Amino acid sequence: MTLRKIVIVTVVAGLALATGGWLLQHEAAPAGSVYQQARLFEDVLAHVADYYVDSIDERRLYQLAIDGMLDQLHDPYSVFLKRDDFKALNEATTGNYGGLGIQIEVRDGWITVVAPLPDTPAERAGIQTGDQIVGLDGRSTEGWKQDQAVKELRGEAGSPVELKVRRVGIEQPILFKLTRAQIHVRSVQVSMLLDDKVGYVLLTPVSETSAPDLTDAVTGLLQKGMKSLILDLRGNPGGLLDQGVAVSELFLDPGEEVVATRGRAPNTTRTYRDAKPQAWPNLPVVVLANGGTASAAEIITGALQDHDRAVVVGTPTFGKGLVQSLWQLTPETALKLTTARWYTPSGRTIQRKSKNEDDQLAQAEAAELGRDTTKVDSSLVFHTDHGRTVLGGGGIRPDLFIKPDTFTTGERAFMKALGSKIPTYQDVRASYALEVKGSGRVKTPTFSVTPDMTDEVLRRLRARGIAVPDSVLAGARTLIADDLGHEITRYVFGRPSEVRRRMDEDRQVQAALALARRAKSPQDLLSLAAAQAPATPRN
Repeated sequence: MTLRKIVIVTVVAGLALATGGWLLQHEAAPAGSVYQQARLFEDVLAHVADYYVDSIDERRLYQLAIDGMLDQLHDPYSVFLKRDDFKALNEATTGNYGGLGIQIEVRDGWITVVAPLPDTPAERAGIQTGDQIVGLDGRSTEGWKQDQAVKELRGEAGSPVELKVRRVGIEQPILFKLTRAQIHVRSVQVSMLLDDKVGYVLLTPVSETSAPDLTDAVTGLLQKGMKSLILDLRGNPGGLLDQGVAVSELFLDPGEEVVATRGRAPNTTRTYRDAKPQAWPNLPVVVLANGGTASAAEIITGALQDHDRAVVVGTPTFGKGLVQSLWQLTPETALKLTTARWYTPSGRTIQRKSKNEDDQLAQAEAAELGRDTTKVDSSLVFHTDHGRTVLGGGGIRPDLFIKPDTFTTGERAFMKALGSKIPTYQDVRASYALEVKGSGRVKTPTFSVTPDMTDEVLRRLRARGIAVPDSVLAGARTLIADDLGHEITRYVFGRPSEVRRRMDEDRQVQAALALARRAKSPQDLLSLAAAQAPATPRN
């Protein structure tokens, strides 16, 4: 009998061992009882610890037992969180960590600054987009991987750190002496007007300050003249249930259902309803969603769609409709366990039916391309408050299906030819973009990438030993020019300008913008979307 096959009882066993109860009741325990199974587990563990061919610490065996038991639930979301995992979860859900406030990526072997976050030690010290961090506390950072770079830059608030920075246009490295602080990452990543009346907000993830962050962003855009809002939840992995509800409340009326959870244990079945008047009742809202929209982000999308408060544009969402509860077991560990499923106000389940996590991911990817494999029958047809048909079966389907931009045949051939050398292609782009920044020849974010600039990237690829046939390169010139344009815009004009340039080429954003520009009210927006949607609901 293997350890994995018997570990399903270890939670009860652990409780019994912690209290000593199984020892008192062992003699009186009926055959096959949980107490006998606990004793059986202890016997197996003792034999493995004493006689297995390789020495394994007993504490490690208990850890293996916990992991094995949870693995047998066949639920990727039920996990025992060890120190680093628990810390990462806390950082993701709170948006708080000790560090300098720098978004980074590793390019050409060096830590490269994507952007300093507002009001952080990095921004106050003068760290700039495109700076290369070549030294940290006297150590060279050459060759560091992304995970190592993030770990080394972060630390306890109040701790000192010295950075050696190489900046384009300055011959000698610059030394920065900074003190780490408590950093709060706002869940509103981007907030801007796309034109004189349509605002755009990118929200990700759903963390503990999402509702106030979004309130501040929308209020600021209204003060600038916004008349319609595009709320971008694409790629939002979700997060906290209560903040999913709180964000939804900003757009719903008191008493309206936001989401319902149904579970087996006490207090896991309940209905969450709006408790506050909505902040902007006359504001037309378009929600952008895709296969990366998951969990609490799907709660927001489903609630606004079911109550006819927003038009959803894009592709079907991921379909992660399972509620996880968190129990902190020690100061550094916790159990994250699936305890319920959630349902939209119309009664749709958000969870996709799938064989496993890979199958669920494959379904979401197929749906992105318009090949949703979810079977539609009468039991999966639901209706919004105004009687519009919406389909169940998992995930949230958009009111207006717009495929994302995809590679052409020639571009796919180029990426395939690069293969494992794709990081080198990215490094070449970044290093060239930094040179362009230093030259000062690009004056506006709307600059055009010239054929000579594209040729220079190709020349540098060849110099790095990447041999791609001319026939393949010919089909990829547009892709290379677009990629280079984004890279140069980021390092010369900053992350917001890069985002705006990308949105100008984003067909889903442009479809949402076309609707939002014409809408005079939320109901008008629904009518405009209905006129564009196919007559038969998309499967």
